Order: sequence, then C-alpha cells, then structure tokens
Amino acid sequence: MTSGRVLAIETSCDETAAAVVDGGRTVVSSVVSSQVDLHARYGGVVPELASRAHTELIVPVVTEALAGAGLDPQGRGERPVEAVAATVGPGLVGALLVGVSAAKALAMAWEVPFVGVNHLEGHLYASLLEDPDLEMPVAILLVSGGHTLLVSMEGPGRYEVVGRTRDDAAGEAFDKVARYLGLGYPGGPAIDRAARAGDPAAVALPRAWLEEGSLDFSFSGLKTAVVNHVRAHPEVATEDVAASFQRAVVDVLVAKALEAARRIGARGICLAGGVAANSELRERATAGGEAAGLRVFVPSRSMCTDNAAMIGAAGYFRLRGVGPSSLGTGAEPSLGMREPGATLG
Repeated sequence: MTSGRVLAIETSCDETAAAVVDGGRTVVSSVVSSQVDLHARYGGVVPELASRAHTELIVPVVTEALAGAGLDPQGRGERPVEAVAATVGPGLVGALLVGVSAAKALAMAWEVPFVGVNHLEGHLYASLLEDPDLEMPVAILLVSGGHTLLVSMEGPGRYEVVGRTRDDAAGEAFDKVARYLGLGYPGGPAIDRAARAGDPAAVALPRAWLEEGSLDFSFSGLKTAVVNHVRAHPEVATEDVAASFQRAVVDVLVAKALEAARRIGARGICLAGGVAANSELRERATAGGEAAGLRVFVPSRSMCTDNAAMIGAAGYFRLRGVGPSSLGTGAEPSLGMREPGATLG
C-alpha cells in the first residue's frame, strides 16, 4: 500500500477533475477537464449537460491522473492508493453522483477506504498545498460562485466559520452583473477584463457593511443598484460600471477579511475559491494584509478554481481525523460547512 497517497475526484459543478495527493500536502498529479466552452452559450452551467459530460470524462480523467502519478490504472499488484476521496457536496446533484459513484467503485475494487469530502472544506486546503509551511492561525476568505465565507483556521481539521453571505455569493453577483452588462460567461473573468479599462469611481454604488461588527456579507443590493443605475443612465460606459461594481465588492471583501484576521489573532490571510483569481482582489488583499503586518497567501489561479488536489488534501486529513466514510454516503447538493469533526454520511 502506498502510504499517505490519496486519489481524489471532484465533479461538483462543471470541472471533471482527479488528482493524486501524497500526505495531504504534496500534489503528485492533477488533471482538470473544464466544461466552460460547453456552457458558455447558455450563459451559465446547465446541470443536465454537466452530468453527461462528467459521465463521458470521468474514466479518462482518472486514468490520466493515476498514470501521471506513475500508478497502474488497472490496480494490478500493490494497491495504488491508501484511500479514494470524492466531493459529496455542495454542488449539482447529478454531477456529484458521477464522482461519488466512481470513487466508491474504485475504493471497493481496491479494498481501500472511501472518504466523502465537503467541497468548501476542500478549498481551505488549497493554501496548504502550495505553502506547506503556512503559519497558523490564518483567516481564509473563501469566495466562489456559490459561497462567500470567512473562516478561522488553526490547522488541518480545526476551523470555524466567522462570516458568511446572507444572500448572493460574490461570484454569483459577478455572473449576474456580467450577464446584465452583456459581458458573457463566466462573469468573474469578464468583469475583471472590462474593469481594467474603466474608472472605479465613475459610478457611486453602495457597500453593504451590515450591522456594526458583523463579518457577514450581502451582495444582492449591490447587484440591484447596478441594474437601476444602468437603466437610469443608459449612456454610461460598460467598463466604468464593471470597474465600479468590482471596486464595491472588493472593498467589502478585503475590509472584512482584515477585520476577521485582527479578531482571531491570525498570522496571515489566505484567499480561496474561484473569485480569488480576480486581479483587484489579489492586489488589494496583498497590500492591505502587508500594511497590517500580516502575511498574505494568494494561491495560483489554477488552485483557485475547482480541482481535485484540494479534495485529496482534505480527504487525507479527514481520514486521519474522523475516519472513512460509509459506502452509503450519498451526494448532498445543499451541504454547508459543518463542524470539522462531523462525519459525512
């Protein structure tokens, strides 16, 4: 048996991904097959199309990940991995079922444990994969299409959610505003590109700070403000709207991340999730953190988006901290952040 080596599968949305991770901190191989082009014509992910694509891609993607790690895809001889991990939620139920079913089948065939992983928990480990010596505790700003969270993390398996969105996630707001402005899909990169040519002070947009002392977020009002402004001022430059909207989102994200770090006595701040690829967020978080005397970890853009390496890291530490998951574990499309020691399934 290969000690500490985990095969991980991620199919929560529109990326079919597989990776082999050693010891929870070393990426041996990682393969991601994106469906962005498939869904772009529809302006968003079509669940049925995503599930079908995962079904077609899962075997070649897993095979490539195993081969890239120098492992026998047929599993002949020594068991190729110590465990098989897969995202069980949150995500699209049909897409999740493809990955969960494949992972269970491999775990049974190789007679190794199956580990169900929370996709959100997986994002917390992206920083550890690229910087294994990261000093804890850290404040993690997890910003994606479906979630916006502030998490205090003291180490693998030891974390607490200290702030979350009350309505739209930041990434969801990016997608909706980009669609309204006719910038295309995915919205995050489209807004980022347009904003570079715009004036972030051109349009006065609100910042939802919420009640005093709150670390929660709200972006639905900002999205509505953009729509109302464009309707009232149709002559406004799209680039100016994009830049002003992006500045409003980043202002709140960075300010609350810095406040969270101060409250928990963090050594640093980590960005995570797809929106962490946003250029202004990366620049402002880095500058703000350094000014506050904090180390800021900004993951590579490939580690921001959905991938199986982060699922493999989370699966490794979950196996050691909680144990294997039941083979009766199903997909949980609405799964939220649970207590670190909670058993999935």
